[in-house]
Parts: sequence; structure tokens; C-alpha cells
Amino acid sequence: MSASIAKPQSKFSTVVRVTSGNFIEMYDFFLFGFYATYISKAFFPSDSEYASLMLTFATFGAGFLMRPLGAILLGGYIDRIGRRKGLVLTLGIMATGTAMVAFIPSYATIGLFAPLLVLVGRLLQGFSAGVELGGVSVYLSEMATPGHKGFYVSWQSASQQVAIIFSAALGYILNEFMSKEMVADWGWRIPFFIGCMIIPIVFQIRRSLQETEVFLAKKHHPSFKEILQSLVLNWQLVLAGMMLIVMTTVSFYLITVYTPTFGKSVLKLTIVDSLIVTFAVGISNFFWLPIMGALSDRIGRWPIMGLFSALTLITAYPILSWLVGSPSFEHMLAVELWLSFLYGSYNGATVVALTEIIPSNIRTTGFSLAYSLATALFGGFTPLVSTWLIESTGDKAAPGYWMAMAGGLGLLATFLIYRGIIKVKN
Repeated sequence: MSASIAKPQSKFSTVVRVTSGNFIEMYDFFLFGFYATYISKAFFPSDSEYASLMLTFATFGAGFLMRPLGAILLGGYIDRIGRRKGLVLTLGIMATGTAMVAFIPSYATIGLFAPLLVLVGRLLQGFSAGVELGGVSVYLSEMATPGHKGFYVSWQSASQQVAIIFSAALGYILNEFMSKEMVADWGWRIPFFIGCMIIPIVFQIRRSLQETEVFLAKKHHPSFKEILQSLVLNWQLVLAGMMLIVMTTVSFYLITVYTPTFGKSVLKLTIVDSLIVTFAVGISNFFWLPIMGALSDRIGRWPIMGLFSALTLITAYPILSWLVGSPSFEHMLAVELWLSFLYGSYNGATVVALTEIIPSNIRTTGFSLAYSLATALFGGFTPLVSTWLIESTGDKAAPGYWMAMAGGLGLLATFLIYRGIIKVKN
């Protein structure tokens, strides 16, 4: 037995170790959205602020297009080789992309190489992210104590909220102690540099992970060909899983990554107001996720998923319409906290549900592919779609339509899966 699995670790220690990489990955993703207006001017300059933002958010979304590829290739690696080794590998790839975005000179310095290198960095980040969330979720589900899977798996998403809180707090400090000109010129890079400094620490933490007993107990680890065959056989289940996660990813990126831009560019509030709201949303998400994950252990996954996807479908547009009709810090905070309640409640039950409905032999690959498709086709482009919807319709509340659509897909997928219409095929 290798040293990596020789010493037992406490459940709390294991959760911290496995989610540490998830934190740094999400931290960097959020920074890209938080500082989108500054990034657009540094790497995608244009006479039109709208055009610059669209190019920035298109680059942000491009990273998500790599997720399905990462899900299949890296997910297959994790299902064959092991959870621990796969999570260490994804962290290394992610770190490369993060460092590129942090240190690339601006367009004014190196011209077209600047946006091209930013794009490459985003593609690397997207490739690693394709399996990061799946790998972490499966690891947590396999190390959870009986009857508490929902609670343990919810910490995958909860760790993302720590990244939101940290990012928002850091952004607030920068805006308090630096002038707007300094932040726009070079200050926005500071959080990215800090992320680069944290990565070596996280790498050492993740290296100390043990392999899960569930994986070690398996007598047969599927080949890559067998994994692909099982994915094809269960394509309906993967598609339904994708529909479940659309609600998660769209609402998540709307209330976190897009919030600073929405508050500043659409509602004309200060960036500090938007960062405070984002900070509050992170705390709210962190509160609701484990509570609803634990509740799903007691009453089941589908009642929570069905209720909160339906509430999202019904309330997303009306509440955003109320906000844009009377924009203020207080109203934005109230609306975002309501959307956070919907997201945290739904997601607390849904992520663990996805680990349960995917066959065990392709659990990481199937989970990651469903999650990645949802993010690549819907969630990751939420800032871009929201910006386009507002510009093309003239309706500042138009992102509510996008979120309502996501709620509808979540409701339909819950019905299809838990009514037994779509089943596992062996």
C-alpha cells in the first residue's frame, strides 16, 4: 500500500483537502467576471464598450467549450487510474492557465498576442475544469458516511462560495484603497497574482489526499473504450443530467460572475455596491447549500429539485423586472438573495443526485460530461447571453428569461428521471 493511502484522515480534513483545488479554480473564474470591464479594456480595446464586453465574455465562455473534452479525457483518466491522481493532474493544468492570465501584457504592449494568449489560458482552465467539479463531487460521495451523501457532496459547491466571498472581499479592499485609475490600469491584476501565490499551497494540500475506499475496492477499472461505450449507451441519462445542471450553472453565473457587471453597467450602481452584494450572495449560498444537501438526505432529492426549479421558472423574470424598475443597492441585495436561495436550495440536492444516477463504472466521466455540457452550452455563456439580451431587446430584466428557461429545464429533467422515464442501461 502506498504512502498516499497509509494513514487515515478525518472526514473534515478530507473535505478541506479535496475542495481546496475547487476553491482556487472557481476563484480565478470569478475574477474574470468581476474584472470584466477592466479586462476588456486591457486585452480587447474597442471604441464601443458593448463590443469590448462582448469579446471579453466570449473569451470567458470559450473556456467552457473545452469542458466537455476535459470531461471525457480527464474523466476517463480518473475512472481508470484513480480519484486522487486525477485531481492532482487537473490542478496542474489549471495553474498553468491561471498564471497565463495573470502575467500576460496588455494589448497596448504586445498587440494581438495579448487576446490570443488570454484565450489560450482560458482554454486550459476550461479543459481542467471539465473534470474538476465531477472529480471532487464523486470523491466526496464515495467518502461520505451512510445516509449523509447530500451533506458531504454539497461542500463541492460550498467551496466555490468561499472563493466568491474571498474574491469579493479582495475586490472591495482594492476599490477602497486604490483610485479607480490605478485599479483600471494595473490594480485588477493583483487578485490574479494572489491566486498564483496560493496555488503551490493548494498543490501540497491536494497531494496528501488518500484514494477513496470505494475506488480501491473495485475489481475492474474500465478501459477508455469501455467508458466511451457506456457513455453512448447511457446518452439519454447524460442528456437528462445536463438538463438538471443547466439550472445550476445559469443561476450560479448570473448571481455571481455577472452581478458586478450587471450592477455597474446596467443598474448604474457603484462597483463597491456590486461587490458587497456579491459578497452577501456568497455567504447566502454557503449557508443554503449544506442545509439543503442535508435535508435531501432526509426527504429525498426530487421534492427539493422540483420545488425550487419551479420557483425559478415562475419568479426569475418578475423579480428582475421589479429590480430594474426601481434600482438601488437595497433592492439589488434583496433580489440577489432570493435568487441565491433558489440556487442554493436546488443545487444542494441536485449535485449529489447526479452522482447517484450515473453508473458507477463511469461516474466521474458521466457526471463531468453532463456538468460540462450544461456549462459549455448554457451556464458559461450566461454573462454573454445576458449582455446580448439586454442590448437586443432593450429590456434590462431580460436575463430573467434566461434563468426562467434554466428552471424549466431543471423541472423537466427532474420529472423524466424520477418518474423512471429515463433509466440506467448496462
